[in-house]
Amino acid sequence: MMSHVLPTYNRAPISFEKGEGAWAIATDGTRYLDLGAGIAVNVLGHANPDLVAALTEQAGRIWHVSNLYQIPQQERLADLLVDNTFADTVFFTNSGTEAAELAIKMVRKYWDHAGDPDRIEILTFEGAFHGRSTGAIAAAGSDKMVKGFGPLMPGFRHLPWGDMEALKQGITKSTAAVMLEPVQGEGGIRPIADEDLRQIRALCDSVGALLVLDEVQCGMGRTGRLFAHEYAGIVPDIMMVAKGIGGGFPLGAVLATENAAKAMVAGTHGSTYGGNPLACAVGARVMEIVADDAFLAEVNRKAALFRQKLEGLVAAHPDVFDGVRGQGLMLGLKCRAAPADLVKAGYAQHILTVPAADSTLRLLPPLNITDEDIAEAVARLDRAAASLDA
Repeated sequence: MMSHVLPTYNRAPISFEKGEGAWAIATDGTRYLDLGAGIAVNVLGHANPDLVAALTEQAGRIWHVSNLYQIPQQERLADLLVDNTFADTVFFTNSGTEAAELAIKMVRKYWDHAGDPDRIEILTFEGAFHGRSTGAIAAAGSDKMVKGFGPLMPGFRHLPWGDMEALKQGITKSTAAVMLEPVQGEGGIRPIADEDLRQIRALCDSVGALLVLDEVQCGMGRTGRLFAHEYAGIVPDIMMVAKGIGGGFPLGAVLATENAAKAMVAGTHGSTYGGNPLACAVGARVMEIVADDAFLAEVNRKAALFRQKLEGLVAAHPDVFDGVRGQGLMLGLKCRAAPADLVKAGYAQHILTVPAADSTLRLLPPLNITDEDIAEAVARLDRAAASLDA
């Protein structure tokens, strides 16, 4: 008999009822050190008092009105995002998948408005993950996501990840846009080199194509900058944001330049829940905290400490690990063992991690994790690895 909850997930047999900072507490009282943060969502940890206060205050006022009316909390968050990024305008969604859908629509509407409606091809990269809607899986193109769901949305061409020669050959004056994650998350914590990202921007400019960045997982301070593309000193035309922006409350956004968004006039897109007062009140508090230079400096300091300890872990277990990769607190352990086995071994040590492609174990702790919790995390990973060595 089928489960009342559609069985599309392979869930671990653990249920959580409470959280405190970097710790998730199971229904049996067991405390787990959470290095997944809800897959890079809980950037300020569980039950963060600043976010609880923002949500509680707003919950006592008004929850939902729809986008038929002005929403001051939405305008406040949009101001914070525009003031701290390249963007001129923001559209709020409930998730990264919805942000990806709008980004695709915005590209197509841009070229239709420019009098070239057939210019729809978007170049994407192997290993990408942009969500699970029909448009987003077509953009990623992996067999695992698209099998059985065809026919797929046309207009995407997939190039080998990191192959700049393939991009130089593939981009033409018929290319509508290039879309990529500056650091692939699901693809195995794979950063695009800064020089490559600068070259991608230049290639887009050379043919007039738009550059669309997916910073759903690598954005919101995760890499030590507010957004990962800042390391390369470039700006996109369109950017998708979600996960960390709500600190655990469902929220996403599409940020864009005025030029890229100029065709998105009244009636061209909408959302019933997107940008509701509850979500935006929390998102604004997240932005106020995470965009602060002192906060980001601490992320980088903790990232250096964590990485140093992880390098020692890799050296101690050469049959289990092959190296450390990533930026900031978006780190991956390249594995010789199966990442799923390490996740399971971690459960026995009461630590939560996230598997990824390319034989990688993702480590995505809250950005405000303490030094003591970093040391404890590595100790638990060490015991998990030792159990596989045995």
